Amino acid sequence: MSDDPTSQAATPEAFALLHHLVGVRLRAGLLTVVDATNVQPDARRQLVAVAREHDVLPVAIVLDVPEDVAQARNAARPDRGFGTHVVRRQAQQLRRSVRGLAREGFRTVHVLDGVAAVEAAEVVRVPLRNDLRGVTGPFDVVGDVHGCRAELETLLGRLGYVLVRDAEGRPVDATHPEGRRAVFVGDLVDRGPDSPGVLRLVMGMVEAGHALCVSGNHEAKLVRALAGRQVSTSHGLAETLAQLAAEPPEFRERVRAFCDRLVAHYVLDEGRLVVAHAGLKEAYHGRASGRVRSFALFGDTTGETDEYGLPVRLPWAEDYRGSATVLYGHTPTPALTWVNDTLCLDTGCVFGGRLSALRYPEREAVQVTAERVWCDPVRPFPRAEPTDGAPVVVGRSGAPGGGPDGDVVRGAPDRLRLDDVAGRRVVETRLMGRVSLRPEDAVGALEVMSRFALDPRVLLHLPPTMSPCATAREGDLLEHPREAFAQYAHDGVADVVCEEKHMGSRAVVLVCRDATVAAARFALPAGATGAVWTRTGRAFWQDAARTQALVDTVASAVAAAGAWDDLLADGDDAWLLLDCELLPWSAKAGELLRTQYAAVGAAARAVLPAAVDALAAAGDRGLDVSELLTRTRRRADDAERFTAAYRRYVWDVDGLDGVRLAPFQVLAAGSRTFTDRDHLWHLGVADRLVAADASGVLLGTRRLVVRTGDPASVAEGTAWWQALTDDGGEGMVVKPLANLVRGPRGLVQPGVKVRGREYLRIVYGPEYTSHLPRLRQRSLGRKRSLALREYALGVEALERYVAGAPLWRVHEAVFGVLALESAPVDPRL
Repeated sequence: MSDDPTSQAATPEAFALLHHLVGVRLRAGLLTVVDATNVQPDARRQLVAVAREHDVLPVAIVLDVPEDVAQARNAARPDRGFGTHVVRRQAQQLRRSVRGLAREGFRTVHVLDGVAAVEAAEVVRVPLRNDLRGVTGPFDVVGDVHGCRAELETLLGRLGYVLVRDAEGRPVDATHPEGRRAVFVGDLVDRGPDSPGVLRLVMGMVEAGHALCVSGNHEAKLVRALAGRQVSTSHGLAETLAQLAAEPPEFRERVRAFCDRLVAHYVLDEGRLVVAHAGLKEAYHGRASGRVRSFALFGDTTGETDEYGLPVRLPWAEDYRGSATVLYGHTPTPALTWVNDTLCLDTGCVFGGRLSALRYPEREAVQVTAERVWCDPVRPFPRAEPTDGAPVVVGRSGAPGGGPDGDVVRGAPDRLRLDDVAGRRVVETRLMGRVSLRPEDAVGALEVMSRFALDPRVLLHLPPTMSPCATAREGDLLEHPREAFAQYAHDGVADVVCEEKHMGSRAVVLVCRDATVAAARFALPAGATGAVWTRTGRAFWQDAARTQALVDTVASAVAAAGAWDDLLADGDDAWLLLDCELLPWSAKAGELLRTQYAAVGAAARAVLPAAVDALAAAGDRGLDVSELLTRTRRRADDAERFTAAYRRYVWDVDGLDGVRLAPFQVLAAGSRTFTDRDHLWHLGVADRLVAADASGVLLGTRRLVVRTGDPASVAEGTAWWQALTDDGGEGMVVKPLANLVRGPRGLVQPGVKVRGREYLRIVYGPEYTSHLPRLRQRSLGRKRSLALREYALGVEALERYVAGAPLWRVHEAVFGVLALESAPVDPRL
């Protein structure tokens, strides 16, 4: 802050910067040490205020050395220029401060008395009591028990725990043969028939290391009551106190001490799981302060009460964007509902609902129905229907359950926010790490997503762009198979598969086996069992009946081929996502064909033949127009070739009559993605669907496997491509046979396209072969990078979705693909 290190004039700016940097580090959760004299109360007050602002505990380390030592050391540093009176004053201020540091807000004070104590001291970091990141589970997180001991015993049994009973037959512990640990979200007591019995069991489990428990607001209130403080005995506390009065005094003291020691929340499993009674927003994870504890016990309240006299709570989970899963209770809800990777496990057992637990990391819910209504709720609460006694295991990763025994659903409040996608964004991906999105690219994607795209709950994937192969350098070809084979050989890929490239439009097809899954999981309208969309997320057709007819066709083929059983894991919802090509091109691009391609072709064919005739007549009259005539004839021939090129991909369709759908990859199904399956497996599934399709709509994809290091195999692949393109085909896509491949230089291109000479007229114009030297200067680097990043984002979206990630996390990856499509690339591509 100054060129003079001894300048006191820079002090205000220096300490303003210090406090800013302290705040930056504390927000990031980093250990922060402020080394300054700090002997004046105001200097310490500002640091304590910064600590409180970020909900961390300030610790004071006092270096209390004799004044003569300080004076001697100061005298040995002439560059400082401090007089002895400064050191004397600081020593006096320090000694006046020591006794009051705890009152100022320092949670812990270490006084190192003398030089020897300072030199011998060792700093050891002690985690907060709520920091159990090293405890990785597996866990069984149990919702609010509220004195329902019998239901708790039944639930623990269904979870696989073995109860341990004392001499009087009372449960005092529970162990799991697989070493699982229970985690209770608080509110063990009040309202129910046997709060002492619940406490006896849970305390025993915690003391034996078989369980963890956080405090609920009812435990906090019970502690105050047992300590003799004046509290309201409403909401079941009176009943708990009466039940405890029948217990021995030592048991009541044990209960008081146990509940008083409970922390407000735990951070578990390397920070991936947070358990708090009423939930906890991300900024409070692993923090410690009064407001953190209040939020964990009571939630985010407004201070108002509703018509039932209950606190009005803000829906913190709807805005949650943290990376940790948050499990909580406190507010009873009839059904378990995932909202942004948070789940409330209080399903109102004491009110006649269910007692719920979530197996973690499996994310499977287990429930038991209340034996009866133990307490009449202030707010109406639906009583649960009794079950047949079998374990009720419902849902997976937030997927909807299948029956009346307690569904686990994706929450309808799983809303998106503008700041989920706007501005500069960085999306973490498994395949490529951090993928950056520019603000200006996000603007264009936001326009498409908000005005034209399907509902984000449906739109779980967008296909990536595909790079062409390296440019051919000789002859009249711009692209040649040998360049693709050489590229993959250079990347260490020994085997590739060449797939016929259908000239249609890319189509992602979602198929659900029934309308229940379609509505619950994807929010599709009544009667719809799927969707079909384009590379930009728009519905392929606006005609809902036509779309449903295509979805029904695919669903029938999937069922007839027996593919559901092969693709789904046990307990999965029956849905399937396919990557396809939909033909003809005119089925989607009809307007483009009429206004651009047909218009160019018609104008050229109307003008150029007449020009040829006129020039030929002029030549017959002796004018030297031979060069112009040759060029015009070539242009006329090019126009005919151009028209023939696009006409191959145009034919009339009526409903599905004339429509062809060529599936070539299974993107996801139920709880699975399939990037670990090679392309022959994917094409084999497609072949089964085509064979099982009775309508003739589904179309197969021809393919050929090529060994990149075998000249004979490369020649065979080249000849195959030549035959495809000579026959009017677009060309082929070359992919690593193994599918997702990492080479010596990182992720390998998932596919490169090699297009035929005549097809490229559609891309570059009728006369493009006259401009090959300029086109061959095209730069592929940015396009290849774009293809890899979009591919990584596409895979990331699918993997997040099947893992049960909240909508915003899936959508940021999908949105990222569309944003990258707005990035500029070489126009020659």
